[in-house]
Amino acid sequence: MRPTVHDIAANAGVSLATVDRVLNGRPGVRAVTRARVEAAIRKLGFVRDVAAANLAKGRVYPLTFIVPHGENPFMRGLEREVLDAVDRSSFERTRISIVNVPPFNAGALVTAIDAAIADGVAGVAAVAVDAPEVAAAIARANTAGIPFVTLVSDLAASQRDHFCGVDNVAAGRTAGSLMARVLGTRTGPVAVLAGSMLVRDHRERLEGFRAVMAEAGGGRPVLDVLEGQDDPKLAGTLIAKCLKGNPDLVGIYSLGAGNGGLVAALAAAGRDNLCVIAHELTAPTRAGLESGLIDAVLNQDAGHEVRSAIRILRAKADGLPVVEAQERIRIDIFIRENLPPEGGEAGLSQPGEA
Repeated sequence: MRPTVHDIAANAGVSLATVDRVLNGRPGVRAVTRARVEAAIRKLGFVRDVAAANLAKGRVYPLTFIVPHGENPFMRGLEREVLDAVDRSSFERTRISIVNVPPFNAGALVTAIDAAIADGVAGVAAVAVDAPEVAAAIARANTAGIPFVTLVSDLAASQRDHFCGVDNVAAGRTAGSLMARVLGTRTGPVAVLAGSMLVRDHRERLEGFRAVMAEAGGGRPVLDVLEGQDDPKLAGTLIAKCLKGNPDLVGIYSLGAGNGGLVAALAAAGRDNLCVIAHELTAPTRAGLESGLIDAVLNQDAGHEVRSAIRILRAKADGLPVVEAQERIRIDIFIRENLPPEGGEAGLSQPGEA
Protein backbone atom coordinates (compact mmCIF):
# COMPACT_ATOMS: atom_id res chain seq x y z
CA MET A 1 0.00 0.00 0.00
CA ARG A 2 1.26 3.47 -0.84
CA PRO A 3 1.99 5.64 2.22
CA THR A 4 -0.37 8.57 2.77
CA VAL A 5 -0.15 11.95 4.49
CA HIS A 6 -1.83 10.30 7.49
CA ASP A 7 1.10 7.85 7.73
CA ILE A 8 3.58 10.74 7.58
CA ALA A 9 1.74 12.63 10.32
CA ALA A 10 1.66 9.54 12.57
CA ASN A 11 5.33 8.70 11.95
CA ALA A 12 6.50 12.28 12.59
CA GLY A 13 4.10 12.87 15.49
CA VAL A 14 2.59 16.02 13.92
CA SER A 15 -0.79 17.16 12.64
CA LEU A 16 -2.05 16.78 9.06
CA ALA A 17 -1.95 20.59 8.75
CA THR A 18 1.77 20.57 9.52
CA VAL A 19 2.41 17.87 6.93
CA ASP A 20 0.47 19.90 4.38
CA ARG A 21 2.56 23.01 5.14
CA VAL A 22 5.80 21.07 4.63
CA LEU A 23 4.62 19.42 1.41
CA ASN A 24 3.57 22.77 -0.04
CA GLY A 25 6.60 24.72 1.18
CA ARG A 26 4.52 27.10 3.29
CA PRO A 27 5.86 28.97 6.35
CA GLY A 28 4.80 28.46 9.95
CA VAL A 29 6.74 25.25 10.68
CA ARG A 30 9.76 25.17 12.99
CA ALA A 31 12.98 23.90 11.41
CA VAL A 32 13.19 20.92 13.78
CA THR A 33 9.58 19.94 13.01
CA ARG A 34 10.10 20.35 9.27
CA ALA A 35 13.17 18.10 9.48
CA ARG A 36 11.13 15.46 11.33
CA VAL A 37 8.41 15.51 8.66
CA GLU A 38 10.96 15.31 5.84
CA ALA A 39 12.65 12.36 7.57
CA ALA A 40 9.29 10.56 7.77
CA ILE A 41 8.68 11.22 4.06
CA ARG A 42 12.03 9.65 3.17
CA LYS A 43 11.57 6.71 5.55
CA LEU A 44 8.11 5.86 4.22
CA GLY A 45 9.04 6.43 0.56
CA PHE A 46 6.16 8.84 0.11
CA VAL A 47 5.71 10.10 -3.48
CA ARG A 48 3.22 12.91 -3.86
CA ASP A 49 0.65 12.76 -6.68
CA VAL A 50 1.08 16.37 -7.78
CA ALA A 51 -1.58 16.19 -10.50
CA ALA A 52 -4.17 14.83 -8.09
CA ALA A 53 -3.24 17.47 -5.52
CA ASN A 54 -3.59 20.23 -8.07
CA LEU A 55 -6.94 18.83 -9.22
CA ALA A 56 -8.16 18.72 -5.62
CA LYS A 57 -7.08 22.33 -5.10
CA GLY A 58 -8.67 23.38 -8.38
CA ARG A 59 -5.37 24.72 -9.70
CA VAL A 60 -5.63 26.76 -12.90
CA TYR A 61 -2.65 26.82 -15.28
CA PRO A 62 -1.94 30.26 -16.81
CA LEU A 63 -0.25 29.60 -20.18
CA THR A 64 1.13 32.07 -22.72
CA PHE A 65 1.33 31.37 -26.46
CA ILE A 66 3.62 33.68 -28.46
CA VAL A 67 2.72 33.68 -32.16
CA PRO A 68 3.98 35.88 -35.03
CA HIS A 69 1.45 38.28 -36.51
CA GLY A 70 1.24 39.07 -40.23
CA GLU A 71 -0.21 37.47 -43.35
CA ASN A 72 1.17 33.93 -42.91
CA PRO A 73 -2.00 31.79 -43.27
CA PHE A 74 -0.52 28.90 -41.29
CA MET A 75 0.28 31.15 -38.34
CA ARG A 76 -3.23 32.56 -38.46
CA GLY A 77 -4.54 28.98 -38.42
CA LEU A 78 -2.27 28.22 -35.46
CA GLU A 79 -3.67 31.26 -33.68
CA ARG A 80 -7.24 30.09 -34.35
CA GLU A 81 -6.36 26.77 -32.73
CA VAL A 82 -5.08 28.62 -29.65
CA LEU A 83 -8.33 30.61 -29.54
CA ASP A 84 -10.26 27.33 -29.68
CA ALA A 85 -8.19 26.18 -26.71
CA VAL A 86 -9.18 29.37 -24.88
CA ASP A 87 -12.83 28.35 -25.37
CA ARG A 88 -12.04 24.94 -23.82
CA SER A 89 -9.96 26.41 -20.99
CA SER A 90 -12.72 26.44 -18.37
CA PHE A 91 -12.91 22.65 -18.20
CA GLU A 92 -9.21 22.05 -18.99
CA ARG A 93 -8.22 24.21 -15.98
CA THR A 94 -6.10 26.52 -18.12
CA ARG A 95 -6.06 30.28 -18.60
CA ILE A 96 -4.53 30.93 -21.99
CA SER A 97 -3.31 34.23 -23.35
CA ILE A 98 -1.98 34.98 -26.85
CA VAL A 99 0.84 37.45 -27.50
CA ASN A 100 1.56 38.49 -31.08
CA VAL A 101 5.05 39.60 -32.12
CA PRO A 102 6.51 40.65 -35.49
CA PRO A 103 7.69 37.63 -37.52
CA PHE A 104 11.41 36.79 -37.39
CA ASN A 105 11.97 39.50 -34.72
CA ALA A 106 14.18 38.09 -31.96
CA GLY A 107 14.04 41.24 -29.81
CA ALA A 108 10.24 41.31 -29.74
CA LEU A 109 10.14 37.60 -28.90
CA VAL A 110 12.57 38.10 -26.00
CA THR A 111 10.43 40.95 -24.64
CA ALA A 112 7.33 38.74 -24.77
CA ILE A 113 9.10 35.84 -23.03
CA ASP A 114 10.42 38.09 -20.24
CA ALA A 115 6.92 39.55 -19.75
CA ALA A 116 5.50 36.04 -19.37
CA ILE A 117 8.20 35.21 -16.81
CA ALA A 118 7.39 38.39 -14.87
CA ASP A 119 3.70 37.39 -14.87
CA GLY A 120 4.61 34.06 -13.26
CA VAL A 121 2.81 31.91 -15.83
CA ALA A 122 2.75 28.12 -15.57
CA GLY A 123 4.18 27.64 -19.08
CA VAL A 124 5.14 29.32 -22.35
CA ALA A 125 4.79 28.07 -25.94
CA ALA A 126 6.42 30.11 -28.71
CA VAL A 127 7.41 29.97 -32.37
CA ALA A 128 11.15 30.33 -31.92
CA VAL A 129 13.61 32.56 -33.73
CA ASP A 130 17.12 31.08 -33.75
CA ALA A 131 19.10 33.79 -31.94
CA PRO A 132 21.34 33.76 -28.83
CA GLU A 133 19.15 36.31 -27.05
CA VAL A 134 16.11 34.06 -27.49
CA ALA A 135 18.00 31.08 -26.06
CA ALA A 136 19.04 33.28 -23.12
CA ALA A 137 15.39 34.25 -22.50
CA ILE A 138 14.38 30.58 -22.53
CA ALA A 139 17.14 29.92 -19.99
CA ARG A 140 15.65 32.64 -17.77
CA ALA A 141 12.29 30.87 -17.98
CA ASN A 142 13.99 27.62 -17.01
CA THR A 143 15.67 29.29 -14.01
CA ALA A 144 12.26 30.63 -12.94
CA GLY A 145 10.85 27.09 -13.08
CA ILE A 146 8.57 27.88 -16.03
CA PRO A 147 8.26 25.08 -18.64
CA PHE A 148 8.91 26.22 -22.22
CA VAL A 149 7.74 24.59 -25.45
CA THR A 150 8.85 25.62 -28.94
CA LEU A 151 6.19 25.49 -31.66
CA VAL A 152 6.72 24.82 -35.40
CA SER A 153 10.34 26.01 -35.36
CA ASP A 154 12.69 24.58 -32.74
CA LEU A 155 15.67 25.86 -30.77
CA ALA A 156 17.14 22.49 -29.86
CA ALA A 157 20.32 23.80 -28.22
CA SER A 158 18.32 25.94 -25.77
CA GLN A 159 16.87 24.89 -22.42
CA ARG A 160 13.36 24.45 -23.84
CA ASP A 161 11.46 21.46 -22.47
CA HIS A 162 9.89 20.13 -25.67
CA PHE A 163 9.37 20.83 -29.37
CA CYS A 164 5.87 20.59 -30.86
CA GLY A 165 6.33 20.31 -34.60
CA VAL A 166 7.37 18.03 -37.42
CA ASP A 167 10.88 16.76 -38.12
CA ASN A 168 11.79 19.55 -40.52
CA VAL A 169 14.88 17.84 -41.96
CA ALA A 170 12.65 14.88 -42.83
CA ALA A 171 10.10 17.29 -44.32
CA GLY A 172 12.77 18.78 -46.58
CA ARG A 173 13.97 15.33 -47.61
CA THR A 174 10.37 14.34 -48.38
CA ALA A 175 9.97 17.41 -50.60
CA GLY A 176 13.21 16.57 -52.40
CA SER A 177 12.15 12.96 -52.95
CA LEU A 178 8.77 14.04 -54.34
CA MET A 179 10.40 16.53 -56.69
CA ALA A 180 12.96 14.00 -57.94
CA ARG A 181 10.16 11.50 -58.66
CA VAL A 182 7.99 14.04 -60.50
CA LEU A 183 10.82 15.43 -62.60
CA GLY A 184 12.22 12.04 -63.56
CA THR A 185 14.86 12.58 -66.23
CA ARG A 186 14.12 16.29 -66.79
CA THR A 187 17.14 18.47 -66.10
CA GLY A 188 17.46 22.09 -65.12
CA PRO A 189 17.80 24.23 -62.00
CA VAL A 190 15.45 24.26 -59.01
CA ALA A 191 14.48 27.41 -57.05
CA VAL A 192 13.85 27.59 -53.31
CA LEU A 193 11.49 30.15 -51.73
CA ALA A 194 11.87 30.60 -47.96
CA GLY A 195 10.56 33.02 -45.39
CA SER A 196 13.77 33.72 -43.53
CA MET A 197 16.93 31.79 -42.76
CA LEU A 198 16.68 33.19 -39.21
CA VAL A 199 14.27 30.38 -38.26
CA ARG A 200 15.54 26.88 -37.79
CA ASP A 201 12.61 25.09 -39.45
CA HIS A 202 13.37 26.82 -42.78
CA ARG A 203 17.08 26.03 -42.53
CA GLU A 204 16.40 22.40 -41.64
CA ARG A 205 13.94 21.96 -44.51
CA LEU A 206 16.52 23.42 -46.89
CA GLU A 207 19.18 21.09 -45.49
CA GLY A 208 17.02 18.01 -46.08
CA PHE A 209 15.94 19.15 -49.54
CA ARG A 210 19.45 19.91 -50.74
CA ALA A 211 20.71 16.56 -49.45
CA VAL A 212 18.14 14.61 -51.50
CA MET A 213 18.68 16.80 -54.56
CA ALA A 214 22.37 15.92 -54.38
CA GLU A 215 21.65 12.22 -53.88
CA ALA A 216 18.68 11.59 -56.16
CA GLY A 217 18.06 14.81 -58.01
CA GLY A 218 20.03 13.94 -61.10
CA GLY A 219 22.59 16.64 -60.42
CA ARG A 220 20.06 19.46 -60.75
CA PRO A 221 21.49 22.69 -59.30
CA VAL A 222 19.60 24.29 -56.41
CA LEU A 223 19.62 28.06 -56.85
CA ASP A 224 20.34 30.53 -54.04
CA VAL A 225 17.47 30.84 -51.57
CA LEU A 226 14.89 33.55 -52.19
CA GLU A 227 13.85 35.02 -48.81
CA GLY A 228 10.30 36.32 -49.13
CA GLN A 229 9.79 37.07 -45.40
CA ASP A 230 6.52 35.08 -45.64
CA ASP A 231 5.08 38.12 -47.46
CA PRO A 232 3.00 37.20 -50.53
CA LYS A 233 3.82 40.42 -52.42
CA LEU A 234 7.56 40.06 -51.92
CA ALA A 235 7.39 36.31 -52.63
CA GLY A 236 5.50 36.95 -55.86
CA THR A 237 8.02 39.55 -56.99
CA LEU A 238 10.97 37.25 -56.26
CA ILE A 239 9.41 34.29 -58.07
CA ALA A 240 8.44 36.40 -61.11
CA LYS A 241 12.03 37.64 -61.37
CA CYS A 242 13.38 34.11 -60.94
CA LEU A 243 11.10 32.72 -63.68
CA LYS A 244 12.16 35.46 -66.08
CA GLY A 245 15.85 34.99 -65.34
CA ASN A 246 15.80 31.18 -65.47
CA PRO A 247 13.75 30.02 -68.49
CA ASP A 248 15.13 26.49 -68.01
CA LEU A 249 13.81 26.28 -64.40
CA VAL A 250 12.19 22.89 -63.73
CA GLY A 251 11.08 23.12 -60.11
CA ILE A 252 10.29 25.35 -57.14
CA TYR A 253 10.35 24.31 -53.48
CA SER A 254 8.44 26.76 -51.26
CA LEU A 255 9.47 25.86 -47.73
CA GLY A 256 7.78 28.81 -46.00
CA ALA A 257 4.70 30.98 -46.50
CA GLY A 258 3.87 33.73 -48.99
CA ASN A 259 2.40 31.12 -51.30
CA GLY A 260 -0.38 33.40 -52.53
CA GLY A 261 2.33 35.39 -54.30
CA LEU A 262 3.94 32.21 -55.62
CA VAL A 263 0.69 30.97 -57.18
CA ALA A 264 -0.07 34.39 -58.67
CA ALA A 265 3.41 34.62 -60.22
CA LEU A 266 3.13 31.14 -61.73
CA ALA A 267 -0.30 31.90 -63.18
CA ALA A 268 0.85 35.24 -64.63
CA ALA A 269 3.87 33.61 -66.27
CA GLY A 270 1.79 30.72 -67.62
CA ARG A 271 4.24 28.28 -66.05
CA ASP A 272 2.32 25.10 -65.32
CA ASN A 273 5.18 22.88 -66.51
CA LEU A 274 7.16 23.17 -63.27
CA CYS A 275 7.24 20.77 -60.35
CA VAL A 276 6.16 22.88 -57.36
CA ILE A 277 6.22 21.57 -53.78
CA ALA A 278 4.94 23.77 -50.94
CA HIS A 279 4.26 23.60 -47.21
CA GLU A 280 1.02 23.86 -45.21
CA LEU A 281 -2.47 23.35 -46.57
CA THR A 282 -3.87 26.89 -46.56
CA ALA A 283 -6.23 28.77 -48.90
CA PRO A 284 -3.38 29.77 -51.29
CA THR A 285 -1.81 26.30 -51.48
CA ARG A 286 -5.23 24.67 -51.85
CA ALA A 287 -5.90 26.99 -54.80
CA GLY A 288 -2.52 26.05 -56.25
CA LEU A 289 -3.29 22.33 -55.96
CA GLU A 290 -6.74 22.71 -57.48
CA SER A 291 -5.39 24.71 -60.43
CA GLY A 292 -2.49 22.34 -61.04
CA LEU A 293 0.13 25.00 -60.35
CA ILE A 294 1.28 23.16 -57.18
CA ASP A 295 1.99 19.42 -57.32
CA ALA A 296 2.08 18.56 -53.61
CA VAL A 297 1.75 20.19 -50.20
CA LEU A 298 3.42 18.94 -47.01
CA ASN A 299 1.25 19.74 -44.00
CA GLN A 300 1.55 19.74 -40.21
CA ASP A 301 -1.52 19.76 -37.98
CA ALA A 302 -1.64 23.09 -36.12
CA GLY A 303 -4.43 21.82 -33.87
CA HIS A 304 -2.39 18.83 -32.76
CA GLU A 305 0.58 21.09 -32.04
CA VAL A 306 -1.45 23.43 -29.84
CA ARG A 307 -3.16 20.60 -27.93
CA SER A 308 0.20 18.89 -27.54
CA ALA A 309 1.80 22.06 -26.17
CA ILE A 310 -0.95 22.43 -23.56
CA ARG A 311 -0.65 18.79 -22.46
CA ILE A 312 3.14 19.03 -22.20
CA LEU A 313 3.16 22.33 -20.29
CA ARG A 314 0.64 20.98 -17.78
CA ALA A 315 2.60 17.73 -17.39
CA LYS A 316 5.85 19.65 -16.87
CA ALA A 317 4.20 21.94 -14.33
CA ASP A 318 3.06 18.85 -12.41
CA GLY A 319 6.36 17.00 -12.79
CA LEU A 320 4.70 14.22 -14.80
CA PRO A 321 6.16 12.32 -17.79
CA VAL A 322 5.26 13.20 -21.37
CA VAL A 323 3.67 10.51 -23.54
CA GLU A 324 6.03 10.80 -26.52
CA ALA A 325 3.92 8.74 -28.93
CA GLN A 326 0.89 10.98 -28.37
CA GLU A 327 2.90 14.15 -28.96
CA ARG A 328 4.65 13.11 -32.18
CA ILE A 329 3.54 15.43 -35.02
CA ARG A 330 3.43 13.70 -38.38
CA ILE A 331 3.91 15.04 -41.91
CA ASP A 332 0.86 14.76 -44.17
CA ILE A 333 1.18 14.90 -47.96
CA PHE A 334 -1.66 16.34 -50.04
CA ILE A 335 -2.10 16.30 -53.79
CA ARG A 336 -5.11 17.46 -55.76
CA GLU A 337 -6.76 14.01 -55.57
CA ASN A 338 -6.76 13.67 -51.75
CA LEU A 339 -7.66 17.19 -50.61
CA PRO A 340 -9.80 17.22 -47.44
CA PRO A 341 -13.07 19.20 -47.39
CA GLU A 342 -12.52 22.93 -47.69
CA GLY A 343 -12.20 24.69 -44.36
CA GLY A 344 -10.45 21.78 -42.63
CA GLU A 345 -6.93 23.07 -43.13
CA ALA A 346 -6.22 24.45 -39.67
CA GLY A 347 -6.75 21.36 -37.53
CA LEU A 348 -6.68 18.11 -39.45
CA SER A 349 -7.40 15.10 -37.26
CA GLN A 350 -4.57 12.93 -36.02
CA PRO A 351 -5.13 9.23 -35.23
CA GLY A 352 -4.06 8.41 -31.70
CA GLU A 353 -4.18 12.02 -30.54
CA ALA A 354 -7.03 13.46 -28.49
